[in-house]
Amino acid sequence: MTALCTIKHLCQATRNENRYTKKFFGTLLTQTAQKWLFPPFWAVIPDPRKSAVFGLTQAFCTDEKPHTQAKRKAAFGSVGRRIPYRILHVINQDGESLGNMHRAEALRLMDEHGLKLVLLRENVEPPVYRLMTGQQIHEEQLKRAEKKKASPKPGVVQKELSFSSAIAKNDLETKIKQITAWIEKKHHVKITIRQAKDCSTDMFTLFDQILETVSEKATYLSKPRVAREGVSICVLRHMSDKELKEHQKMEMKKNNTVKKDESEDLKSNELYQ
Repeated sequence: MTALCTIKHLCQATRNENRYTKKFFGTLLTQTAQKWLFPPFWAVIPDPRKSAVFGLTQAFCTDEKPHTQAKRKAAFGSVGRRIPYRILHVINQDGESLGNMHRAEALRLMDEHGLKLVLLRENVEPPVYRLMTGQQIHEEQLKRAEKKKASPKPGVVQKELSFSSAIAKNDLETKIKQITAWIEKKHHVKITIRQAKDCSTDMFTLFDQILETVSEKATYLSKPRVAREGVSICVLRHMSDKELKEHQKMEMKKNNTVKKDESEDLKSNELYQ
């Protein structure tokens, strides 16, 4: 009886051992097969909170940039010889269209005339490039910088006034009062003056006259410039505290100089008498 029990326990132990062995090696073979079938996607990812975890990683590629990456706007200027497009629409230095051409032809024209290629419009087919001189590029950069400077910043209110260079004196005084009220509220004020026919008044002189009237509070944000033929613009802004202090110091110095000159003139007159 004892012998039969012993044999029964041995058989049971053997069956359990075989079952556990199959389970162990079966799991091991499955994991090995998965790692062999999907080698690019399995990796050990270090995590500061855990020792090691298994997970999927994205394939890495250097040829394409992520779609979420914002495209930077290139600064206005010469592109050199770095032209990624095969066919271009080219404009010459006088603003005349030369039509579509291969980039090699555009580069040949650039070298032949000693000019520079500037990208004007990229989001068209084909992209538009212009041949320009260094002086033309510099002048265009100054115009764009002035335009950007004159554009109101977020949160800043910009008011606008427009009138003719033949404006009457009373009307001009009314305009200046309105400008002063806006400046006191720290608004930007864009002033547009149109050149009237048969009027000899200089528009830039009018701008200076307006600024002189509000000089204790305002200064130029954008200096007077010609926007188009017969039209000039400028933008005024409220002076900062530092600028106001500097302006007050200059005015005091100017007044002291005037008083000193008047005193010297008075003494000189007394001596001659």
